[in-house]
Amino acid sequence: MRFRRSHDKSTLDPAALPRDPRADEYPMPSVPHGWYGVLRSRELRAGKVVSLHYFGRALIAFRGPDGRAAVRDAHCPHYGAHLGVGGKVVDGTVQCPFHGWRFGTDGRCVEAPFAARTPKVSIGGFPVREHSGLVFVYAGPGEPAWEVPEIGETGSRDFASPIDDVCRARIHVQEMRENIVDESHFHFIHGQNEPPVQRWREDGPFAEARGTISRRVFGWNIDNTFDSYMYGPGVMVVRVHGPVLSVTAVALTTPVDDRTSELRMLYYLRKPAWLPFLTPLFKLVFRAEALGEVREEVRIWDHKIHQPRPVLLPHEKGIRALRRWYAQFYPGPGEGVVEGSARGSGEGLAGGARGDLAGVSAEQAPGGADRDTAAGAPRGTTGGPADGTGRGPVDHPAGGSTESSAEGASQEAA
Repeated sequence: MRFRRSHDKSTLDPAALPRDPRADEYPMPSVPHGWYGVLRSRELRAGKVVSLHYFGRALIAFRGPDGRAAVRDAHCPHYGAHLGVGGKVVDGTVQCPFHGWRFGTDGRCVEAPFAARTPKVSIGGFPVREHSGLVFVYAGPGEPAWEVPEIGETGSRDFASPIDDVCRARIHVQEMRENIVDESHFHFIHGQNEPPVQRWREDGPFAEARGTISRRVFGWNIDNTFDSYMYGPGVMVVRVHGPVLSVTAVALTTPVDDRTSELRMLYYLRKPAWLPFLTPLFKLVFRAEALGEVREEVRIWDHKIHQPRPVLLPHEKGIRALRRWYAQFYPGPGEGVVEGSARGSGEGLAGGARGDLAGVSAEQAPGGADRDTAAGAPRGTTGGPADGTGRGPVDHPAGGSTESSAEGASQEAA
């Protein structure tokens, strides 16, 4: 069901196109350091082993005796069996299906049948947090210095159960995130009359983009505001508010391997207070509209190449701003330790706390980001709450402050 389309749908089957080898070439590592949502809490039942594959690794998830989630490497160090293929949970530990070795949620071996002494071996894993109906893992060196804040809408009765959509594309996760600040694509993919004007700000591992989009429904132009809160490289919460419908979209972008990334979208629709019984109809219409647009983007992603220095028009400031900010999540000085005033829970952008917003060194930016811009330019502050309203002051347009955004991070077309 389509209410608008700004261009004709191509009749060429993308699957029939030969893939250009350059489409798999990226100058940045495939796994930026940060938190990633790898499964929903409801998918990890007590007493069950769930097999996963992310970051180029076979993984398993299970719950310990206290119900806490664990995500560990999938292969037994004894003889290499996959613990998710026939393995089972015994007293809160995962038992190898091949020889019965058991491992706790911390990865350490707790039992090895027929061994005189339990071997001092363990299976690798990740720091895990669980909230907002999601299981997050931290991919990076050491212990995480910041957290993803709770997402209030996921537990609110004012919102319907989520529309859950998962797709994979041959693209780097960074380019998936760049999509939200790609102003011009909103016209061709999402039916905007013209590219939206976005406002950008950042604070260490957190960033925010906000603006206004217009949807044409049944011949009417409906203006909606959107507020996109980014928590590191893998988690983004987009709140869209309009006179007809308000939606909170939780966007989880996760590296699968060095060529493939996963996009999982959880759409929480606010129930209309005036006619709550229409919620199922709203979800049906939204599913037909939004999911079709995502599939169109995936088809494009599967065949695009990375442009280190894209030819950007003067209004296309969002991509260069995001690339500068995103650079901090790659290994480098300090092994990817992120800097900024909002260390901890993420409230520097999610809860209205103020702080000095740090810039990212141009030399660290992957893909040919601006090398003529001084690093550490002052940024604005933010006040967007995480309660679903998304309101708060905005200090400067996309691209950071005047000193850091107005001049070329890339080739700029006049």
